[in-house]
Amino acid sequence: MSTKRPKSTTTTSKGKDKKADESSAGSVAGSGHPNDILPLTLTSATQELFGCRCDEDVTGDNPYKILRKEDIVQDMRMRAAVSDFSPMKQLVLDYPEDELLLVYDRDFIYGSSFYLVLTADAKERHLKPVVALGVEVALEREPSEVFAAQKTSEPQPWISLGSEQEIEEESVTDSRPRLKYRISRVRREFGAPIFFSDRNAMETKDGFIECTPYQDKNFSLKQMERHTGVQTIPNLKSSSTQTQWTYPRSMCTQYEPREFSEEKKENCLQSEKLKNFVNSVASRFEIAIQQNEIMDVFFDDWKALSEEDSGYGRKADPHLKEYQSFTDLHFSKEKTISNINWHPTINGVIAVAVTERLSFEDRINGSTKLLLNPSLILFWSFSDPINPQLLLECPDDVFSFEFCPSDPNIIVGGCMNGQVVLWDISTHVEQLQGTRTSGGKNIAANTNALQGFEDKRENETPVVRYCAVSGIENGHKAPITDIQWLPGTFEVSRMGVPMENKNGICVQIVTCAPDCCVMFWDIRAPRVLQTMADQRKQKVEEKPLENPHGVPNTFKHLDLTWKPLIRVSLPKIDTSGEYSPLKISLRDNTCDNHTGSNADRAHLNAERSEVAPEYALLRVPSAKQLKPLEDICTRLYAGTEDGELVYTDWKLEKDNDSGRLFSAKPSHRFIIHDGQVNTVRRSPFFKDIILTVGGWTFAIWKEGVTNGPIIQSSCSQKKCTVGYWSQSRPAVLFIGKEDGNIDVWDLLEKTHEPSQTQNITATQITCIKPWIVSSKQHLLAVSDHLGTLHILEIPWTLRSPSSNEKLSMSKYFEKEVDRLVYFEKRREMRAKEKKDYEAEELRKKTEPIIPEKQVEQILEEAMKEYEDYLSLETVILKEMGLLPDTDKVDI
Repeated sequence: MSTKRPKSTTTTSKGKDKKADESSAGSVAGSGHPNDILPLTLTSATQELFGCRCDEDVTGDNPYKILRKEDIVQDMRMRAAVSDFSPMKQLVLDYPEDELLLVYDRDFIYGSSFYLVLTADAKERHLKPVVALGVEVALEREPSEVFAAQKTSEPQPWISLGSEQEIEEESVTDSRPRLKYRISRVRREFGAPIFFSDRNAMETKDGFIECTPYQDKNFSLKQMERHTGVQTIPNLKSSSTQTQWTYPRSMCTQYEPREFSEEKKENCLQSEKLKNFVNSVASRFEIAIQQNEIMDVFFDDWKALSEEDSGYGRKADPHLKEYQSFTDLHFSKEKTISNINWHPTINGVIAVAVTERLSFEDRINGSTKLLLNPSLILFWSFSDPINPQLLLECPDDVFSFEFCPSDPNIIVGGCMNGQVVLWDISTHVEQLQGTRTSGGKNIAANTNALQGFEDKRENETPVVRYCAVSGIENGHKAPITDIQWLPGTFEVSRMGVPMENKNGICVQIVTCAPDCCVMFWDIRAPRVLQTMADQRKQKVEEKPLENPHGVPNTFKHLDLTWKPLIRVSLPKIDTSGEYSPLKISLRDNTCDNHTGSNADRAHLNAERSEVAPEYALLRVPSAKQLKPLEDICTRLYAGTEDGELVYTDWKLEKDNDSGRLFSAKPSHRFIIHDGQVNTVRRSPFFKDIILTVGGWTFAIWKEGVTNGPIIQSSCSQKKCTVGYWSQSRPAVLFIGKEDGNIDVWDLLEKTHEPSQTQNITATQITCIKPWIVSSKQHLLAVSDHLGTLHILEIPWTLRSPSSNEKLSMSKYFEKEVDRLVYFEKRREMRAKEKKDYEAEELRKKTEPIIPEKQVEQILEEAMKEYEDYLSLETVILKEMGLLPDTDKVDI
């Protein structure tokens, strides 16, 4: 990289003068830097060890750091080849002084973030810079002549680069003249004692002011007349034809309705002919209105008649049919498919991510071999089932990737090493849309021709290198298992608050990994880099940098410097520690819901691409310019590797004491699955219905119901590996098994067992992705552990919904919620009864034991009671006069 700059008599800033002096000092080597310095890259651990962290210990204003030679030698002895200074060991040992100068290269002038000064003279020049010469003279003379002729720099006029506009936008200005108030007081009252007392406001004049309500006539206007027009028109129909357009011509047409005059209107309304017509058709009009209320005249009887074959036990074939299969003997050999995605706009194109079929120990032992076998994403087309149309190069195995809903040419992926990758395939769209004619001919050829065809394929298939990748130190510490685009309806600020998205395009990404956190990323350039981008625009006349890989510069500003916007952790509810998510599902993330046909999606994406700006020109706006959104649901479901389903809020909370942002604990946690959760997906027809698959079961949840799943399957004989909703029928879902079978569940037909089970492959199924080509053709992409992609055609019975199927499923889910609430109440009642019973038993056990009475005591007590009874009888008889006082009662 050349350090020479274009000839100019003016400089823009003090920092630029310093960099110009440094770059002109010394002879320029063939590697792109002077001989007395050496560019180097320091890891975050080395920066922490030597106290030279970027933008913290060293900055653009203070880029110098003195390193002791003894410390560098000690680091090379302790860490050997791992040390960042090991490649320059001999240069450090030959340095004459005890302290070396390390310079922070913030603008990457010499290709790295730091460079080391190798001579004492260069160190003296950096610490005590010479007076800058004119740029023209410095470029024409030798380095020795430049430092020999020193003179005082002359002040140069200041050139605006647009920074004052940002200062004016952020500054607060007065919109009106300021109000001036003057408060005065009699001087003798200064320092006088003040006495407070109570008084009656009614007795004092002007003691209070009463504001009585009154009716304002300006707000009680009565509308006397309103002009309203109604016009019936035929059904709107759009049609077009191809005509010869000679030259453009501006034309306009103005029209107005033709109306009767007031006199003609009055004569028409009072005519006997109109009255006779109304009287003659009144009865028929009334009958027609009654018939419209009784039956639907627009109901299609023929379409309803065809639904009779879709029921259980009918003649229609309900099985999935093999449509096509894709496999590659070179790129997917001994690999498995980790994720698949259909191209949103190009019909018949599907992308698959292939990963190594190795355990963690085998991956470590064969790390050298893996470096020679790069990770790829393959693009297959129905027109050529043997040759992949496009290859995306990845820094490591990709477990999840997604097309951008706003621009399908932008692809984001999550790697095994925790990095996030971005691709731009806009230059290869025409190749994906084209058709290779040699594919079908070579299929019918013999084995020798097939081998030659494969060699030709390897030379023709283009490989697309990634545009940007996040730094390993800034990403996840575990493999990224799920990645999603945030919808274009909102964006998230650095404070974790949902804000309005003025551009209306997808610019942010959500990722999750088993390292116990969910990260939000922004693909736009930060505002701090906007000034640097403006400076680069002034260097258009310079020779452009060579790009040997042909990588677009769409996301060049993010490469190796990309950091997450916010990090959301998932702390455990009851104990210390955090949950490790594998799959997530956001409420307002509707980007992955494809319920329309391919033509509708292509038309929608075409409209978006016409108004959407280029991603390379987007910048992160200031938070002051955006309005917070209160109606965005910030809740998400996360499935963990322990089989738990966590319901939490990703919006960060602020600590009142320290002011730091932290993640709140999840509100609910459910333990249903007996294995890691591999699927958390919302229904495309009901945004509050979620499907989870894990272990040997699957469950269906309703957001807001905290008692548990509304539907839970029984344990199957084989483990469930993946699940997906049908894109056309609300009651149908597909479950993949580890034995290669697919269970098709129709909840309107059966809920205790699958409607049908069909074997697809001999090994476990890794991914399932349905796709709607047209109303008459629905496809289901199924991948297996051996790296083969199967394309199945969905039968008519599984793709055509019955009448009112969505309404029936809605009522079914409501009944299941009522059942769950009733079951919860019964369980609480039974628990309370059990608790009362145990308390009663405990009370009986704690009561003192009364000793049993003897027979003599019992007879004595009975005799006493009998005597009391006789005495009471005597008293009553005497009071009634039936027994004289002298009489005695015989016992």
